[in-house]
Amino acid sequence: MSSGANKLSRRQLLAGFAGTGLLAGCASNNTPSVLYGLTAADLETEPGRNRGAQVLVPRPRALKALDTDNIAVVDSGPVYSYFPKAAWADTLPSVIQTKMVQTLENTGRLRGVGFPGDGLLIDYQLQIEVRAFELRLDGANRGVVELAARLVNDRNGRAVASRVFRAETPSGGTSVDQAVAAMNRSADQVFADMAAWVLGRV
Repeated sequence: MSSGANKLSRRQLLAGFAGTGLLAGCASNNTPSVLYGLTAADLETEPGRNRGAQVLVPRPRALKALDTDNIAVVDSGPVYSYFPKAAWADTLPSVIQTKMVQTLENTGRLRGVGFPGDGLLIDYQLQIEVRAFELRLDGANRGVVELAARLVNDRNGRAVASRVFRAETPSGGTSVDQAVAAMNRSADQVFADMAAWVLGRV
């Protein structure tokens, strides 16, 4: 299929969303009737010694378009729109923060994992930037998750390592249920990869 045909197809798809009320360019006046969460990834870690480190996970940074509880749909540009009557259970960065803490806890390999204010004596900070967390329409419909991570030694402020984690999962459609399911699967992979990366460096 030519690029022109692809662009036409996406325009027709967005027009269809707007006409049927499935997608809203501005969701601020829509009270969500359904709230969605993320699952914490289950890690199959290889047997090994437990780490004595304690890790802090601050609230991730994100563009304003993603620093919201709205569930994003992104076309080429990028152009951000949001599903109406549906939202994340909290702002997206807070949801990601909570699930990353739970994923690290699920490994059972760290002495402690927590949020700012938990009172832990911190050895490392896992700083995260949300670069993508959306249903992507440019091409095959898919749930895209991209998080940039930086592991910082909290005692001297030096960066230990940094890496960008990304996963894409076909959604099989454009409903909010399909979009969230695809994003959840992508997030599972990203969280698991990030947790394994952290364990290898603390």
